[in-house]
Amino acid sequence: MSGPAGSTPARMVDVGVKEVTAREAAAECIVTMSVEACAALMAGTPKGQPLEAAKVAGLMAVKRTPDLLPFCHPIALTGATVTLDADPDAGTIRVQATVTANDRTGVEMESLTAAAVAALCLYDTAKAYDRSADITGLHLMSKSGGRGGDYRRSSQPQ
Repeated sequence: MSGPAGSTPARMVDVGVKEVTAREAAAECIVTMSVEACAALMAGTPKGQPLEAAKVAGLMAVKRTPDLLPFCHPIALTGATVTLDADPDAGTIRVQATVTANDRTGVEMESLTAAAVAALCLYDTAKAYDRSADITGLHLMSKSGGRGGDYRRSSQPQ
């Protein structure tokens, strides 16, 4: 099946000729909710400990990224962390995910997927207290390794 005239058919890029290098990428987003909802999530709910569940969900998402995104290669992951920084007075939880690998392609999508899924897990619990909770600002913070070199997002006010 082909697309519009002149378009390239969908395919995974061949990374077989690229060199295996150490790769790292970090991404973040923010979940904003009412102060009461944030306090409830921090205290624990009938579902358990939402912040811990979100960390686990993010870590699980790292390993499932190629199953979710059709152009992502399975990668030889070497590590992943998901951290949550709650500000109960502001009703926000900053989600940060860092992923490392030794492979021929980067881990930017894995870090973005981890942050997004962790945030969705938080929303899943927050919605019982505040259906207007928001997930905003999903972005790549930094990446290193590979042919493209290093990248660090310039700080911008949120």
